[in-house]
Amino acid sequence: MTTMTLSTLARRFALPLAGFVMMAIPGAFAEERPVITTTNASADEIRAFCTNIADAARDQRYLLQKQELETLQKDVDERIKVLEARRAEYEDWLNRRNAFLKQAEGGLVEIYRKMKPDAAAAQLAELNPQIASAIVMKLPPRQSSTILGEMPADKAALLTRIIAVAGDPNTSKDPS
Repeated sequence: MTTMTLSTLARRFALPLAGFVMMAIPGAFAEERPVITTTNASADEIRAFCTNIADAARDQRYLLQKQELETLQKDVDERIKVLEARRAEYEDWLNRRNAFLKQAEGGLVEIYRKMKPDAAAAQLAELNPQIASAIVMKLPPRQSSTILGEMPADKAALLTRIIAVAGDPNTSKDPS
């Protein structure tokens, strides 16, 4: 036989031969497993076991409770942030409302109170809608309704919308 043939034969039988040798060695791949025996444990042994693990179990319970409390604390902190944001929004709305009402204070309201409704309507239609609505809001209701009746419908509707939004505590954004 030639060298080629011998090496080819050796390669073909090497794997099965190695497997056979491994199987022939007893316990070569044996796994060491603990031997589990079933014995009747006495009550004293059970009590001793439970006593020995009681501290670890208590520590684990405390750890779980601590983690739960930390989660709850984070949730409370987030809710506090939301409430603080809403409080700031309400304060902003209140400040803007007070500034809105102050725009109509003083002699300006008196001037429009003494004007004829048609002249006041023409003047207020040309003013900034926020200022005009603040003035209309400060006038007596009968005079305000007459002035709004004399204004163009779109201007009167805008002023009415601003007045309605200014009185709504649920609104905190720009009323115009």
